[in-house]
Amino acid sequence: LPSVSGHLDPGSHQSVLMKTGLILLIIGHLNFITGALVHGTVLRFVLNPRDAISLQYAIANAASVISALLTISCGIAALMLSRYLAPAALKWAVFTLSACSSLGCLSCLLGLAVSIGLTLGSQGRVLLAPCTFANVALAPVSRECPFDPTRVYSSTLSLWAISLLLDSMEIVFSIRCLLLTIDLLHL
Repeated sequence: LPSVSGHLDPGSHQSVLMKTGLILLIIGHLNFITGALVHGTVLRFVLNPRDAISLQYAIANAASVISALLTISCGIAALMLSRYLAPAALKWAVFTLSACSSLGCLSCLLGLAVSIGLTLGSQGRVLLAPCTFANVALAPVSRECPFDPTRVYSSTLSLWAISLLLDSMEIVFSIRCLLLTIDLLHL
């Protein structure tokens, strides 16, 4: 609820910070789980340091996990700030964490968009690179893979799309948290 000067009163700050912190905490955990699923189901088998595309996949996934951890930290700090509005050090910590979270999620969003583009451009060949093909006279072509190759392409793209959505939500709420702390710091 804005006052006449355009700033929120302290009671409103506490409520909005608490809601923003909870949202950041939930979204950060969901994005962390999504990144872990992508790594656990596909990328741990695909990673080849000599292949630029698979290396880009690994970097984008690592950025996703790091941005999720930054978002979780920002959510925890915002929750603490919603309870204790007085300490200036806590305000500056939330300010720093929300700025870092916003930038980290933006870089992750760009990395995932590149990963999706590379995957669509190569039609998933890099995802199926660890698979060997064997021709058996009586059976059709079979794949021997360290993972289930039947839905790896669609599953990976789906998880990346979910991660893109979560990253964009993380950016919005991290910026919201940043603006709230700017208001609290009277900058």
